[in-house]
Amino acid sequence: MDNFNFHSPTNFIFGKGTENQAGKQVKRYGGTKVLVHFGGGSVIKSGLLDRVKASLAAENITLIELGGVQPNPRSGLVYKGIEICKKENIDFILAVGGGSAIDSAKAIALGAVYDGDFWDFYEGKRIEKALPVATILTIAAAGSEGSMGTVVTHENGMLKRAANGDPLRPVFSILNPELTCTLPPYQTACGTTDMMAHVMERYFTNTKNVEITDRLSEGILLTIIKETPKALANPNDYEARANLMWAGMVAHNDTCGVGRESDWSSHNLEHELSALYDVAHGAGLAVMFPAWMKYVMHQNVMLFAQFAVRVWGCEMDFQDPEKTALQGIKRYEQFMTSIGMPIRFSQLGAKAEDIPVMVKTLGLGNKTMGSFVKLTEEDVRKIYELAV
Repeated sequence: MDNFNFHSPTNFIFGKGTENQAGKQVKRYGGTKVLVHFGGGSVIKSGLLDRVKASLAAENITLIELGGVQPNPRSGLVYKGIEICKKENIDFILAVGGGSAIDSAKAIALGAVYDGDFWDFYEGKRIEKALPVATILTIAAAGSEGSMGTVVTHENGMLKRAANGDPLRPVFSILNPELTCTLPPYQTACGTTDMMAHVMERYFTNTKNVEITDRLSEGILLTIIKETPKALANPNDYEARANLMWAGMVAHNDTCGVGRESDWSSHNLEHELSALYDVAHGAGLAVMFPAWMKYVMHQNVMLFAQFAVRVWGCEMDFQDPEKTALQGIKRYEQFMTSIGMPIRFSQLGAKAEDIPVMVKTLGLGNKTMGSFVKLTEEDVRKIYELAV
C-alpha cells in the first residue's frame, strides 16, 4: 500500500425530506448571498426548487438563480455564473441537481475568486481556493457530491476536461433518495455505469497488497449490481435508491482509492465520445470500459481474474486465468446490456471514421495517458477500434 493523505470534510445530510434543511446548513457554513445553480425542468416541476428557496428564505438568505445546466456542462454558462458571482458579491454556491449541475457549480466557484480564465484550472493550474459549494443531489451517478473533481466542456473546440482540488469538495451535501425516484430508467442505468467506472478506475492498479481497498471496491460493486435491477423494476423502491445513492458517493470520494494508484484512462477516452456526440457520460463509459479492459488485461491477468471471481461469481481456472478474466469482462458487458446500456460504438451513434478526430482532440502527442498501462496515441486508437 502507498503512503497517502486523505481529507474528506463534506457533511452529508442523508434521508427523506432533508432538502428542507438547505437554509440552515447554508447559514451554518457562513453563506449569506447564494447562487442557486441547477439544470432545467425537473427541479422546477417537482417543486424541489421552490422548497429549497423557501428553506433559504426562512433563514433570511439572499439568493440568485442560475438555471440551464446541460448534461456535459458547458463553459458558456460557467462564464455567466462567474460574472454574476463577481457582480453580486456571491459568497456561496448551492448546486441543485446531478453531477452536471455540481460540476458546473464547482467551475463557477473556481472562477469567482480568480482574476484569470477559469479554464486555466482545467489545463492543469493548481487549485488553491474557491467559493464554498454545497449540493442537493437528484441523480446517483457522478459522485461530485463528495469528490474534489469537476468536468466541464469548453465550447471553443468542444474540449471536455477535468480539474481536481480539495477546495472543490462540497462543504455539505444533501442526499434524499426520494429525489431520484422519478428518474427515467436510462438515466438510472447511466448513473449505475458511472458509479461502477469510478470504482474500477481505482480497482485496476499496479499497487500491491491493497486488500482492504480491493474488498471495499468489490463490496460497492456488488451492491450496485444487486440494487440497480430493483430500482429499474420499481422506481419507488426507496431502499434500493438509498443504497445506490450512498454507493455513488463512496465510489468517488476516494474511500476505495487511498493508498493505491488509480488509472482514469477510460474516463479520458469517454470524454472524447461525449464531447463529440453529446452522449450520456455513463453510456459512453459502458462502451469504453470493456474495450480498455480487453486491451490492458495482460498487464495483470490475475487481478482481472480476481475481479471476475469476486464480483461476477466466475469460477477460477488456475490453468488458464486469462479465460477467467475474459469471462469477467463478458459478465460485465452482459450486465450493461441487461440494464439497457450500449456496449458498442454503433449503439451510441459513434462512427469508426471519427476515431482519428477523437485521438487528435485527446491531445496526447508524444505523451502517455493512464497509469495501469501507459497508453500512447496508437494504444488509444486501438482501444477505440475495439469498441466499434
